[in-house]
Amino acid sequence: MSRRLSILIYGITAVFFALFFAYPIAHTVKEAFVGANGKFTIEYLVELFQNPIYVEGLINSFYMGLFTTILALVIALPLALLSNRWQFPGKSILNSLILVPLILPPFVGALGVRQFLGQAGVLNSFLIDLGLMQADAPFDWLGEGRLFGVVIMNALHLYPIAYLNISAALANLDPAMDEAAENLGCHGIRRLFRVTFPLIMPGMFAGATIIFIWSFTELGVPLIFDFSRVTSVQIFEGIKDLSGNPFPYALVVVMLVATVLFYLIGKALFGRENMASSGRASTGRVLQKASPLAATICIGAFSLVTGIAVLPHIGVILLSLSNDWYQTILPTALTGQHYTDALGHPLTLNSIGNSLKYASLATGLDLVLGIAVAYVVVRTKLPGRQFLDAMAMLPLAVPGLVLAFGYLAMTREGQPFDFLILGENPIVILVIAYSIRRLPYVVRSAAAGFQQTSVSLEEAAQNLGSHPIKALGKVTLPLITANLIAGGLLAFSFAMLEVSDSLILAEQQQHFPITKAIYALISSLGTGPNLASALGVWAMVFLAVTIVGAGLILGRKLGALFRV
Repeated sequence: MSRRLSILIYGITAVFFALFFAYPIAHTVKEAFVGANGKFTIEYLVELFQNPIYVEGLINSFYMGLFTTILALVIALPLALLSNRWQFPGKSILNSLILVPLILPPFVGALGVRQFLGQAGVLNSFLIDLGLMQADAPFDWLGEGRLFGVVIMNALHLYPIAYLNISAALANLDPAMDEAAENLGCHGIRRLFRVTFPLIMPGMFAGATIIFIWSFTELGVPLIFDFSRVTSVQIFEGIKDLSGNPFPYALVVVMLVATVLFYLIGKALFGRENMASSGRASTGRVLQKASPLAATICIGAFSLVTGIAVLPHIGVILLSLSNDWYQTILPTALTGQHYTDALGHPLTLNSIGNSLKYASLATGLDLVLGIAVAYVVVRTKLPGRQFLDAMAMLPLAVPGLVLAFGYLAMTREGQPFDFLILGENPIVILVIAYSIRRLPYVVRSAAAGFQQTSVSLEEAAQNLGSHPIKALGKVTLPLITANLIAGGLLAFSFAMLEVSDSLILAEQQQHFPITKAIYALISSLGTGPNLASALGVWAMVFLAVTIVGAGLILGRKLGALFRV
């Protein structure tokens, strides 16, 4: 590719990110510091920290992010260590099942958790049947503040991200380092803490960063658990009075600053260059064949975690099939009518079409931008190309709620980008929002493909008179089709089930995507939760196919898609 074309791609990508990544954030920050007289002020931030409700929301958000991250690492780390050390029966299947929690939007899974842990849920009904609990005084397992349930739901949904990153870090660890420690008398647990953990810390940090940011700004699960004393929900509720209320802007700024600070502190402490993968391993890693006892422990650990992690999915499936499920262990009556009703309901039928349209357009845009960015980063020596790569990955480090709020603020009537709302139709801004959020998956997948494909093939085509663009299209892109399909599938499927952008930007029912329709059904009376669960199951099946497909194509490299 010519230097001029590379510079053009760089410029177009930079402008796109400046308009639809930097500007929404800058616009929100500006609104938080501009007073009624149009002058700079910190009055709103001061008042925010003087308001005990907002302070409680920030503290709860921090706890939500911290406890979710800790619990996810506690779940993922032992599994990754077992998988990296032992070869045991059924390992490939169990490794695939680890990805199951990713196939259900967490706020839909919250319905299942609520069905199990609610006061009239399965656990209390079981204990009442055993005579261990009084029927007139059921225990509230979720607690008054609902923080317990939110943390469990988030951790069960996000631990695969930690597992993928830790597994990739362990796979890159040079076995010679372990052997050297062993020869010097460093054995067992001591070697684990003195050698292995320090070397895989960058991988752990990469996963923990995504998990913390995701859970710290989680909106859907707190909404389902009626956990209103959390910053994300306070921002969502403040949107109703956005024109005359500066506090949502101030809350968004505080949330953004907090996530950036946490990321930078963690990066300074743990995010140094990964020594485990520096250079080429001097020896290949050979997994030990597990003894019968070790195999039993490995299979039991993976099965136990997967079994617990799929409980929300089981709850959603049973709820979608139930006619009556109240104060009983299992539904007393089953029906498949909810699936038919869900697909025939005017709200859901329209929302499926909307999501297909929004996600398809966003994925097409991601493929064009992702291929261009990855090519410049991998195939050229253009100065600043690493900055371009970092810029493309930044959406993983910025809360989706912050960006969604920024898009809403900059497209309000009278704002510079209000023309992006076509009448009442948010299709343009939703496509842009979905595209920005999911671009990192395509960039990483395409970059992996370019790195695996020899540049000499393109050079040979160019030497035979082929234009660089034609050589790219005729030679390289067909060779990396699998990577592009994997990245495109992930971008498409996660766009289909995007929560923050959908809940905030789609305000009219005729423009609702799937997730907004599910939220509307959950909030409705009668069979609304059953229909929402049925629609969630359809989404679950769809996302399962795409994630498993991407996992089969990318293998261990799948973890790199969830890393900043």
